[in-house]
Amino acid sequence: MLKTPMIAKFFTNFKNGGSLFTRKQTNILSAATVLMLAVFGSRILGLLRDRLLAGAFFSGGRQALLDVYFAAFRLPDMLFQLLVLGALSAAFIPVFSKFLETDEKRAWHIASSVISIALLVFLPLGFIIFFLARPLSQLIAPTFSPSEIILMARLTKIMLLAQLFFVLSNFLTGILQSYQCFLVPALAPVFYNLGIIAGILFLSPFLGIYGPTIGVVIGAFLHFLIQVPVALSLGFSFKPTFDIKEKSVRLIGRLMLPRTISLAVSQIELTVAVFIATSLSAGSLAIFYFAQHLNALPVGLFGLTIGQAALPSLSKEAEKGLDNFKNLFLSSLKQILYLALPASVVLVILRIPLVRIAFGAREFPWKATLLTGKVVSLFAISVFAQSAIQLLIRGFYALKNTKTPLVVGGLAVFINVFLSFLFVYQFSWGVEGLALAMSCASFIQAILLFLILDKKVKGFEKSNYLPSILRMFLASTLTGIALWVPMRFLDRFVLNTTKTIQLVFLTILASLSGAIVYLSLSYFLKIKELESYLRIIRKFGRWRKVLADTEEILDTPQAPATAAPEKE
Repeated sequence: MLKTPMIAKFFTNFKNGGSLFTRKQTNILSAATVLMLAVFGSRILGLLRDRLLAGAFFSGGRQALLDVYFAAFRLPDMLFQLLVLGALSAAFIPVFSKFLETDEKRAWHIASSVISIALLVFLPLGFIIFFLARPLSQLIAPTFSPSEIILMARLTKIMLLAQLFFVLSNFLTGILQSYQCFLVPALAPVFYNLGIIAGILFLSPFLGIYGPTIGVVIGAFLHFLIQVPVALSLGFSFKPTFDIKEKSVRLIGRLMLPRTISLAVSQIELTVAVFIATSLSAGSLAIFYFAQHLNALPVGLFGLTIGQAALPSLSKEAEKGLDNFKNLFLSSLKQILYLALPASVVLVILRIPLVRIAFGAREFPWKATLLTGKVVSLFAISVFAQSAIQLLIRGFYALKNTKTPLVVGGLAVFINVFLSFLFVYQFSWGVEGLALAMSCASFIQAILLFLILDKKVKGFEKSNYLPSILRMFLASTLTGIALWVPMRFLDRFVLNTTKTIQLVFLTILASLSGAIVYLSLSYFLKIKELESYLRIIRKFGRWRKVLADTEEILDTPQAPATAAPEKE
């Protein structure tokens, strides 16, 4: 990434004119708000991407091609997650963030070393997967026909190039988040989805399933490209170096090892899901992923955003003492649950309308719609647990404890795999069994992580979280009734839901009914998190100030608004 005079001039202009993208969101409120908006846009585009995939392939009786397409992600994704995600969240960001405050030059040196080492490991492993793609594909999806195995191997090879861009891009994401610049990293997935959508719309008519596959590479390149100007404007200049003698580089290696092992274990459950789903009827793996993507919307919006925005602050508070850490963590957890619990209810009650809207009322066959709705509801019952896990794991990382999430995650994977085989092959529950197994494992993982973290921090004060969470459960349950009654009434007596516009109208009306009930119950039950989110809404009127607030001091952990500022 060497700067020529012309490029240097461009980035000088960018820095002067595009300061919105380089401003820090030091308050969790501004960070989480930015992330939620960007993640929402990205996930909506993701659902549009899935709708286009379903329309292009599912409706034409070519759903087996979608199974091959989704299965082809397995090997490239596995390589990326093991090499990069383990280093980033568990090790790179905490260490890099620490040196930004004390020795910025050394921080950049560490970044260059870690990226160089990651590339050094990625490239030979990528070549191995490239040349062994066919036998590895046969191992992952043994029930595929020979022609499907050949196609899966070809798609896998193409997707490997995308992972190279993701390796670079996600380190840039870590750098920007360490600077507490969340906007551009949060927008990067939007461009990734736009790349795939472009592949579906413009390439699929001529190249078939290769169209979205090439779109994956285009999207990954855009994911990387959009972050480069901001990283350079912050002072990043990549210099290939392999300084393994640097203590902090070795520290990152030690910290990421348990996380990498944890991710390796989690890859087992994802690979088993592909293994099992591809042994079922054609289209089962596509339905599994479609349902998972729909459920990923609230998990990404509420769990991932607040978890990511809170990690730098939790790491800083952990250095000062456990009291501030505990207050900040509980505030963040309650903010997640306040939104994730009603989101679970919405997905369960409105599963069929949402599936029809997301994946096509006409293009998506009715039988597939019903099956996807069932899978969505089985995933949805654990949305709040999946969302909480995003913060719980980062709570351990902030305490520089990566071993506990490894052990608990490994146990959850074992439970998931065992239940998956039991539900699918013993009870014959098909793809629904896979979703139920994952939800059961998520419940167990969330409970164990919280109990162990509670012990690590010498106990969370129950009065600070238990009454609020119980009131949220009660409000969410009553909201479910408020959703179901108008939905059934409108569906049977008022609207013709075979028409898309009236289906959307039904979903909006039922959702508004549920929202009014939930907000009203929040007020009468005195759920404090309501006021926190009302502050966010009020601040939308002065969004420029929120995004531009570069020196805003993090709210004191004791203040009720601490978590109002949180995040995907």
